Amino acid sequence: MTGLVQSIITIVLFVGILGILVVIHELGHFVTARLANVRVLEFGVGFPPRAKVLRSKGETIYTLNWLPIGGFVKLEGEDGDGADDPRSFAAQRWITKMLILVAGVGMNVVLAFAIFTGIALIGDPTIGVRVGAVQDGSPAAQVGIQAGDSVVSIDGGYYGAFDGESLLAGLRERAGETVELGVVRADGTKETLTVTLRPEAELSATVGALGVSGLQAFTTDVPISYTPAEAVSIGVERTVGALGLIVNGLGSLVGSIAEDPTAPPPVAGPVGIAQQIGDVFWQLGPIVTLYVAGILSANLAVVNILPFPPLDGGRMLMITLKRLFGARISVRAEQLTYMVGFVFLFGFLIWITGFDIIRGLTGGG
Repeated sequence: MTGLVQSIITIVLFVGILGILVVIHELGHFVTARLANVRVLEFGVGFPPRAKVLRSKGETIYTLNWLPIGGFVKLEGEDGDGADDPRSFAAQRWITKMLILVAGVGMNVVLAFAIFTGIALIGDPTIGVRVGAVQDGSPAAQVGIQAGDSVVSIDGGYYGAFDGESLLAGLRERAGETVELGVVRADGTKETLTVTLRPEAELSATVGALGVSGLQAFTTDVPISYTPAEAVSIGVERTVGALGLIVNGLGSLVGSIAEDPTAPPPVAGPVGIAQQIGDVFWQLGPIVTLYVAGILSANLAVVNILPFPPLDGGRMLMITLKRLFGARISVRAEQLTYMVGFVFLFGFLIWITGFDIIRGLTGGG
């Protein structure tokens, strides 16, 4: 497969994943608004300009738009106007507005849970390493491991893709011990080799316990299976972990910007995420890519609940402030706040995308 074809597939994969996550998010707003009898003017797949009207019967039009990343729901009175219309968003009670806004975040959390639980139900993939080179005189050389061979297990134990411990870390933990390695030869034959690893005193940042280098991770054909109850528990645990990971990442981002705004941020923008999804897909396969989609869904939930206009959290904050201060916050001021927030977010997106491009051109991490 040529590099161009691989790049095109990566872009399509990224757009597809992000589009589904955003459409699911907007579906939460849509369904909740309909249940609350709020008039939904448009449900759009993708962002304008509009390419095609899919359905125009009834009070809601369903559209397909040219910019394929995501989607949107347009509610009557969503920007604070139309408060005299009983079916407008602006005319609803505070709790109804909050439920409609938080529903999108809730859908992304539910989707993340469904993805993590589904993966656990079918079995977590396990990760092995393909050997690029063998050091002379190393334990690997002594037992006949060659470039192109793959190490998939230690003492019969496989390493799950999402367990937080790698096979290489497992080798270092057993430094100096005699272990049985599950090895798949370059021709596909499987063997079990007994090898005594280097002692811990000989290890360094460049010297490993086995003596191999140029390693490439890949998914093996041996999954880790769970019962349905275990899968649900794992789904909850991984959803909570993903949400916490995103919160910590946002904290690191704020700290990095405050310390040095010119330094590369510790997070990726759309270009960087697309590159990471491509790397995961081509190296580790579709199941691990689906897991990344679950993390992105959790990411979308956390980011949207932030109290910054025009994100859902920002709208929730503005609605709460209007409830507290009433007419002192005009519709014009509310709309202007959303516009300024949008411009700021768009500028931030451009800023972080610039670092993504620099990383891609220079190969920086």
